[in-house]
Amino acid sequence: MTLLVVLIVLALVFDFLNGLHDAANSIATIVSTRVLAPRYAVFWAAFFNFVAFLVFGLHVAGTVGSGIIDVATVDDRVIMGALGGAITWNLVTWYAGIPSSSSHALIGGLLGAGIAKAGVGVIVWPGVIATSAAIVLSPALGFALGLLLMLAVSWIFVRATPHAVDRLFRGLQFVSASLYSLGHGGNDAQKTMGIIAALLYAHGESGAFHVPLWVVLSCQTAMALGTLLGGWRIVHTMGSKITRLSPMQGFCAETGGAATLFAATAFGIPVSTTHTITGAIVGVGAARRVSAVRWNVAQGIVIAWVITMPAAALVAALTYAASGLVLP
Repeated sequence: MTLLVVLIVLALVFDFLNGLHDAANSIATIVSTRVLAPRYAVFWAAFFNFVAFLVFGLHVAGTVGSGIIDVATVDDRVIMGALGGAITWNLVTWYAGIPSSSSHALIGGLLGAGIAKAGVGVIVWPGVIATSAAIVLSPALGFALGLLLMLAVSWIFVRATPHAVDRLFRGLQFVSASLYSLGHGGNDAQKTMGIIAALLYAHGESGAFHVPLWVVLSCQTAMALGTLLGGWRIVHTMGSKITRLSPMQGFCAETGGAATLFAATAFGIPVSTTHTITGAIVGVGAARRVSAVRWNVAQGIVIAWVITMPAAALVAALTYAASGLVLP
């Protein structure tokens, strides 16, 4: 029982770091457009991160908990390995200011630890294929929606004065940032819920795989607290290094990203909020002109995406092996 509590706490630490690492997803645009000061933006994002469980079902938690590796294979060492791989990769990329995916670090961690225990037969391929496809599809959809929204809004307000447009979209950015933070909390916090639910199932604390209410509230709280501390290194990369944003562009990026997250969460697909908003930001930048996007920065981010799952899987496999020295 003591080990179960320790692993649940470790999972909540990952959830906290997820909020810390991915705070940029929710607030980078609204901060970079100077619509909201950073100290207020994190409170804004944290609130909507927390209340997300009132809006969405728990489909993503089910996918992570039982749709990536066979839930019958899950034990303490597998969870410790998965969390070790995900947390290590999160800390490395946070320190370097790289907006990588906490979600795919966790998926990679589960795969690495699960394969280290039981081989590739442990993989639940439909869930892994859907999640892997989302690595490409979520930023692509975010890009397309951001681009189309930017073109549509520019056409609608072509005769408006720049001052009037700026004033309008400064207000609308509060709405778009709220929606994105809601989508972020709805998709990301559920991944840790799935891990804890699988752990409870492995310990016989539940007769069937399900997510208790206390797990939901604990995960939403941990993520919201992480968001409150913010990820300022990554905010800088997301909000200004990729492309300079106006309030109108920020609104289009956040709205396109939020629509992508809402759809993915409804279908139970654990997507990367980082990938999604990056694609949307690049889309609104490209709508202005292709040269407005700093493609070298975007290229570095894409490289981080590609190596996240295998890097986290490798660390997880090593952690799983090392845990055999102290755990049965």
